[in-house]
Amino acid sequence: MKLIKPAAILLVLVILASLVAGGRLSPGILGTWVAALLTLAIFSFLYKDNRIYKLAEHLFIGVSAGYSVSLEYWNVFRPNLWDPLVRGLHHVTMAHVFSLGGFSVHLPYFPGMLLLFPFALGLLLFARFSARLAWLSRWSIAAMVGSYAGLAMIGALQGDLVAQVRANMIPLVAAGSLGGIRASGNADDLIFAFLRLIQNPLIIFGLISTLVYFFFSREHKGSLGVVSRIGVWFLMISFGASFGYTVMSRVSLLIGRLHFLMSDWLRVIP
Repeated sequence: MKLIKPAAILLVLVILASLVAGGRLSPGILGTWVAALLTLAIFSFLYKDNRIYKLAEHLFIGVSAGYSVSLEYWNVFRPNLWDPLVRGLHHVTMAHVFSLGGFSVHLPYFPGMLLLFPFALGLLLFARFSARLAWLSRWSIAAMVGSYAGLAMIGALQGDLVAQVRANMIPLVAAGSLGGIRASGNADDLIFAFLRLIQNPLIIFGLISTLVYFFFSREHKGSLGVVSRIGVWFLMISFGASFGYTVMSRVSLLIGRLHFLMSDWLRVIP
């Protein structure tokens, strides 16, 4: 009984391969059917956790991991490390290091020789597969964590902190907002002009009240407590908008898969 299911799956794959090779089933149609069946396998989790869902989940993770490795190899490892090293080895020269009396020291040098250091650190990562040499991989991990932490700190300062401070250095009243209210001809234009008028004061007050909420040097009582509670409301509105945007993006992905099933697979809709 244990061999029946793998044999059946193998038989189905052989039949599909023979149909593709014989021209009776085009690769495009076969790919559409595979994608549709895997999509339905993922949707089966809405009923309950089952083996079909786990098969599709493991297949997705495996394909994603293999694709990521291939992408890293061809787009990162080869152009940034391996190819420069191979080209540099064809231009090896003896560089003069120092001279002492009548004795001089020359060492081999080639362009991109410094790339040997990240190459060696990358090889040390594979020492994790050995129990005795696993400690060598700590050098590579420490180098990666330290470099990424430094880059992330600079990126966070330039991309988040500085940008947020610059975005909040705004005038209390937006330029042209008062003139827009005077020139509004109908109710809709008047509403948009009024919202533009209160936009900057609302941003400034929200920023100040949120910062007050994170001010812990004094107990939040009295007017300080009122402003801090208003800051909590601003935070909740911000988090709710972010969560709503995330849900909306997931719903758009769901709509895309449903459209694929109805259009490309079942051809119910054009």
